[in-house]
Amino acid sequence: MKALTKTDFKFEGQQSVYHGKVRDVYDINDDLMVMVATDRISAFDVILPKGIPFKGQVLNQIAAKFLDQTQDICPNWKLATPDPMVTVGLKCEGFRVEMIIRGILTGSAWRDYKNGCREICGVKLPEGMRENERFPEPIITPTTKADEGHDLNISKEEIIRQGIVSAEDYAVMEDYTRKLFARGQEIAAKHGLILVDTKYEFGKRDGKVYLIDEIHTPDSSRYFYADGYEERFAKGEPQRQLSKEFVRQWLIEHNFMNEPGQTMPEITDEYAETISDRYIELYEQITGEKFDKTAEDGDIAARIEKNVAAYLATRK
Repeated sequence: MKALTKTDFKFEGQQSVYHGKVRDVYDINDDLMVMVATDRISAFDVILPKGIPFKGQVLNQIAAKFLDQTQDICPNWKLATPDPMVTVGLKCEGFRVEMIIRGILTGSAWRDYKNGCREICGVKLPEGMRENERFPEPIITPTTKADEGHDLNISKEEIIRQGIVSAEDYAVMEDYTRKLFARGQEIAAKHGLILVDTKYEFGKRDGKVYLIDEIHTPDSSRYFYADGYEERFAKGEPQRQLSKEFVRQWLIEHNFMNEPGQTMPEITDEYAETISDRYIELYEQITGEKFDKTAEDGDIAARIEKNVAAYLATRK
């Protein structure tokens, strides 16, 4: 099985390229962004040493569908998906904040809560909550967006006080975040899933706030299966979930959380294939469509280069 872990394209009009943890973003004429979803996978803010076949295609195609299904809520950056692993869109000036919204107490929030934390990002949490319990209403727990290392929790008040985002823009982002999450929950419910938590990124262009980057993918979101959720919660059993959390748990079980002195465990081809299968499972569950594996045929990088060049030629 093939995996695309590195790109080095030279598109016409290319100004620069940014290699992120998962995506490689090409700036075209300081106006468009060509975002390539590679098959890299990251956890605990580190890129794992092996690519996951089809992961980039899964992320790109899910994000594209959700961007289309939420454009009535807020404007977004997407213009086209000329390749299964590529989205081309408007270049926006990104805000240095990620808007994380949580409907259920789980993951890192639960780990903090279990250790006695009763406030996250300025949001006070009720006493006596249990793992995987729904919040009375979804809470927004933003983080500062770091170029390297860990993103840091920060309160709405601090974001505004430090001038990271203006009060006016933050109010717009907060409103969009709640509405996008509600739509994501509705769509997930139709497919037998619960959208547990997710993150959104926003940017600005010509004075208008846009939704940018990915949306409702297994990298940015956590999903539980709705069937059996209540019974498992009542018994204190782990939930069946579709998200990247299973990769984090596997790393934790192998004594890796990217802390000093820890060594990344070996990721075998077999385990990489298992992760790939889980990503495809989420794609099919959340979209209700069969995943098309034909995009893996041939030279992936050459295909992307050809498809993107053909699209950019239509923009002249």
